[in-house]
This record gives sequence, structure tokens and C-alpha cells, in this order.
Amino acid sequence: MTALPDRGSQPVDPGLQPERTELAWRRTALALAAGSLVALRLLPAAFGSAWWTLGGVAGLLVTAALYQGARRRYRQVNLALGREGHEARMPGAGVLFALALFIFAVAATGLAVVLAIALAVPR
Repeated sequence: MTALPDRGSQPVDPGLQPERTELAWRRTALALAAGSLVALRLLPAAFGSAWWTLGGVAGLLVTAALYQGARRRYRQVNLALGREGHEARMPGAGVLFALALFIFAVAATGLAVVLAIALAVPR
């Protein structure tokens, strides 16, 4: 019987791909949070209704959920790579799908607002 190598002192992935991916998710979450804070500040002032603050608050909540999902996925990838090596089955892409849905919803809302303003302006 051969002993397993001690992986505690060295990274699971020599290229540190999971770490780089997790850092990219952090930057994405930071950008989403900044955009949500800008929306929280500017939308109510631009449209004159406090209801527009819900968009910024929803953006911050979705950003926090995406960040937590990305951190959980990072831990799952590290555990899988540590146990099974590069032949490990990786977790799904639920976080990426959630991000795509969020971006689509923000874009659709932005398009609806622009069209509503354009149609409301008398010619």
C-alpha cells in the first residue's frame, strides 16, 4: 500500500486556476455592487419616485447571493481536486446561469425604461 502525498503544503492546482477564477468572481461581484449602488443613488433622483430604490436594493441582494454561490463553488472545486485530482467531476454552472439571468433582467428593464421615455416624449 502506498501512502498518499501530503497536499496540505502545496496548492491543489499548480496553475492556481480555481484561485484565479474565484478572484474573477470577486471582481464581478464588486462591479455589480458598484452598479447597484449607483442605481440606488441615481434612479430615484432621475425618475422622481422612491420605488426605483428597489432596483438598487435588489441588485445588492443578487450580488451578495452570487458572491456566496461563487465562494461555495470555489470550495467545492478545491475539495474535488484535492480528493480526485484533475479527473474530478466539477460542480455545475448554476452561478454563471444566475448571473446571466440577472444581467438579462437588468438589460430588459433598461430597454423598457428607455423605450417608455422615448415614447412619452412629444414630437
